[in-house]
Order: sequence, then C-alpha cells, then structure tokens
Amino acid sequence: MIQLSQYEAVIFDMDGVLIDSEPLWKIAMEEVFHSLGSKLTKADFQKTVGLRIDEVVHFWNHHENWGVENEQDVEEAIIVKMIELISENATPLPGVIETLAFLKKSGLKIGLGTSSSSRLIQVVLAELNIAHFFDFTHSAETEAFGKPHPAVYLTVAQHLQVSPNTCLVIEDSLNGVIAGLAAKMKVVCIPEKTHFPNPRLSVADFHFETMNEFLLEIQK
Repeated sequence: MIQLSQYEAVIFDMDGVLIDSEPLWKIAMEEVFHSLGSKLTKADFQKTVGLRIDEVVHFWNHHENWGVENEQDVEEAIIVKMIELISENATPLPGVIETLAFLKKSGLKIGLGTSSSSRLIQVVLAELNIAHFFDFTHSAETEAFGKPHPAVYLTVAQHLQVSPNTCLVIEDSLNGVIAGLAAKMKVVCIPEKTHFPNPRLSVADFHFETMNEFLLEIQK
C-alpha cells in the first residue's frame, strides 16, 4: 500500500510513463540505423531500453561494426526524427493528466528524470501541455552516467530540496527501476506495454498495470 504522506516528492520517468513514445523511438532508430546499413529490427531495441541515446548509438555501432566515427551525427538524426514523430503523435498515456493533477493538489513536489534529451523533454511537455505540473525536470544527458546509474534521480531530488528516501519514482523499464532503487528511492513500476515481459521488474517496490491503477491506489 502506498501512503503519500510518507513522501515529499514524486519523480516521473518520461518515455513509456508520461507518453507512449517507446514505439516512436523504435521507428526513429530503425529508420536512421537502416540508413547506415544496419539489419536491426524493432525487437532488437529491447536490449537498450532505458539507456541514453548516445549510449544506444555507441552500443549498436560497436555491436554491429558500423564503423561510424561521429556518433553524434547519428544521435542528432534520431532526435530530429523523434521531434517530428512526437509532434505528430503526442498523446499522454491514460491516467497521466489526472495523476499529475492529483499529486499537485496534494501538495507534493513533482519532478521528471529521463534518459531523453532536454530538447525532447521540452517537446513532450509542450505537446502534452503538462509543463506546469513539474517543479523540476532533468535529462541524464548532462550526467556522467545515464540510467541504471542513479545520478539523474539524485540530481532531481537535490533540486527539489528533498531527501532521496522521501521520493517515489515512477518507471517502466528495468534500467530505470534500478536507477531509482540505487538512489535509495521507492519505485513504482508500470511496465511499458510494447516491451517483452521482464520478470526482473519484480525488484520494484510497487507494481501496477496502468497509471490509472496507481492513481486509484494513492487516492485511498
């Protein structure tokens, strides 16, 4: 059972939690990677879910021996495609708006900690019209390490001026869940529906199928 009185802040992941963007990432990566001669399919990208895009590009560049010297160009192409796709397809996942509104009304601080770039944070928050709910948003692109390292979540807690052990993290991927746990925060896992079921997600403190289920729990 989740008692909101135990927490000072709720920190959301973005992709797959606030917006159904994981399928869009797969479209963007498949298109850009295929332009490099890659044979990867959307199913292959399961291996890199939750990582920063620079880490994803670096992983596949070496794994498939693309021989790309300037990986930043590949990252940029993917981000540009993502901005285009999000602008065309942006809709919040069910229960997101209602949950953010309830948490705001309850007086909790609300943060965002994502592996996505700050440019994509701005696009998503603007397209979904939810920027006003957040007290602080942060991209792991500015950290030395991305998820599963806890840095992004620790930075959010610091800026919200709360102790990590009074934070509740909302995640959808294993890398994100591990990052939240490593930050000494309690973690809610709402698995992204296009991912293969991952039994290792059971390490999270709380589990819900949808954001609406989470909302019903915290409204008790």
